Amino acid sequence: MRVKRPVTTNKVYHLKKEVMTPEKLWELGRVSAEGLSADGKWLVYGVSNYTLGENKSEKNLYVIPIKGGEPVQFTQEEGGESVVQIKENGEVIYLFESQLWSKPLTGGEAKQLTDLEGGLENVRLSPDGKHILFSRAVLVHPYHSKDKYSDLTKSDVYIYDDLDYRHWDTFNDGRFNHPFIATYDNGKIGEPLDILGGEPFYSPQAPFGGADDFTWTPDGKAVLYVCKKRFGKEYASSTNTDIYRYDIASKVTTNITEGMNGYDTNPVYSPNGQRLAWLSMKTDGYEADKNDIVVFDKTTTQRANLTAGWDGTVNSYIWSKDGRKIYFTAPVRGTIQLFEVELPKSFARNTSFKITQISEGEFDIEGIVGEVDGGLIVTSTTMTRAAEVYRYDFKKKALAAITKVNDGIYSHLAETKVERRFTKATDGTDLFSWVIYPPDFDPSKKYPTLLYCQGGPQSALTQTYSYRWNFQLMASQGYIVIMPNRRGMPGWGVKWNEDISKDWGGQPIRDYLSAIDDLAKEPYVDNERLGVVGASYGGYSVFMLAGVHEGRFKSFISHCGLFDMTSWYGTTEELFFANHDLGGPYWDKNNSKTYTDFNPITHIDKWNTPILIFQGGKDYRVPIGQGLAAFQAAQLKNIKSRLVYLPEENHWVLSGHNALVWQREFFGWLKETL
Repeated sequence: MRVKRPVTTNKVYHLKKEVMTPEKLWELGRVSAEGLSADGKWLVYGVSNYTLGENKSEKNLYVIPIKGGEPVQFTQEEGGESVVQIKENGEVIYLFESQLWSKPLTGGEAKQLTDLEGGLENVRLSPDGKHILFSRAVLVHPYHSKDKYSDLTKSDVYIYDDLDYRHWDTFNDGRFNHPFIATYDNGKIGEPLDILGGEPFYSPQAPFGGADDFTWTPDGKAVLYVCKKRFGKEYASSTNTDIYRYDIASKVTTNITEGMNGYDTNPVYSPNGQRLAWLSMKTDGYEADKNDIVVFDKTTTQRANLTAGWDGTVNSYIWSKDGRKIYFTAPVRGTIQLFEVELPKSFARNTSFKITQISEGEFDIEGIVGEVDGGLIVTSTTMTRAAEVYRYDFKKKALAAITKVNDGIYSHLAETKVERRFTKATDGTDLFSWVIYPPDFDPSKKYPTLLYCQGGPQSALTQTYSYRWNFQLMASQGYIVIMPNRRGMPGWGVKWNEDISKDWGGQPIRDYLSAIDDLAKEPYVDNERLGVVGASYGGYSVFMLAGVHEGRFKSFISHCGLFDMTSWYGTTEELFFANHDLGGPYWDKNNSKTYTDFNPITHIDKWNTPILIFQGGKDYRVPIGQGLAAFQAAQLKNIKSRLVYLPEENHWVLSGHNALVWQREFFGWLKETL
């Protein structure tokens, strides 16, 4: 095999230390762990590289020894590949151009296995290789005029009688993703069977579900799939996904999580096939509820919640190779770490289970790829390092890099120091923040400082690495950035996470002010040059702070922020979120505080500070009217303001060129106003 390194490792740089720039950020290779060989000796991983001139990304697969060595490029064809399965014999089955392909792990010619009309998505092969499970979109309701009126092919009209008419960035055209089963014989696929039978439900879940929503039973006689079997207003108001078992022979479907009312997801069987685990939330309508690991024992028919007594929430998990433990990741004190929970032989007398944190450090464990002798293969990030694949050693309790895709770039970047900081909040509790400093930070100088407001609102603010809200990039432009773990963030106990619900404009906003006021006491913080930035709930926080900051800040930047809670409730799509976090609709007088005191629009009379507003045209989570209304109010009040409208973007910014415009406008505004 010819050895090739990922594109980014071949770059040549000057010896002088550089700073991170928006353009350099997009030069980084984006690493994804794809799978381990059966013997645990080889890792297959993907690297996506962005080409600025063509405004597109190209992904290829690579193979590298787990013990270290040079990567070997595994695929070279234009277009992205993703691994479906690495077989015992070393054959790698992967998706390319929506079809299955095969290639030996050791190299050789790639072979196209399937040629199914319409292509394949979210593929799972049965344990015996005789069946295939995949998804495709099925027209169930003719919401779009072209489907309803076949003679009006040039029309473009949507007709609805119920909710769930749009989600995330797409209007519902009446097509629902369904799981299909077919016989499979080395690439030959039999007649696919829709196991949802034309029902108006999604599996995988919309909009972000994938192959993790499917699994085969160990005997290959049935499949499990995740689905929220709700329709219309019930669908928009519920988070009650269940795990269903479909028996191939009898064609009978059974709900195996009946009576469990929140999200039930990620079903995975133990290595011996005797136990089934999944992630479960208790409360219907609460998307950020405590996420627990539940295990069902087929032999004893007992079910146990392994993490019920533990004050945390689970991100992801895998079974140990011997089936005696489950390893999982969870946010803790501003990071995401590895944990393990031990499983007894029987659940009969066990109401609590031993949970141990097994990693610690200023890094995030983004995901667990698999277990190898003496450790785990994981992906990890820090605020100053994009994701790479590492081996976590159980004895050494340390990470060792396997992939080093971006080392060539980072070795020539000036360091941006990251520190922990604790502040007393207004209620006397300890409030944690990350603080990142500019390159060559000199405490004898004064620096403009940014308060970063996290979105979610119940999402952890940890050692993550973003390609837009990149703290290393912000600091590299000469700013100190403080990132508080305010109320409503996991990692500080279940109550801390829950405390933001129905209190959006209360203690969380006071937490932000406490954090910046404390940092502003430092002699190196220029109190005349303080700014606030944030997106989603963070954008809401920017709008709120603009009305209550009492002259602290000189500049604001809000992306996809909620400006008027009344109109937002009437136009957002996931009503379960609004009902839980706001308390319910604006016409219910019990929720009056949400729509008055905690509504940014009611504080607009006190706006007097320059503000930049970003708004995506296809953002249906925080629809376009929010950004437009905020900009119009600022303009009519003669406040220096700017609207950056991204017509093709959703709640995020995904296009490389659009992202660079976003970053240039972001930092250009700060230069103008700070």
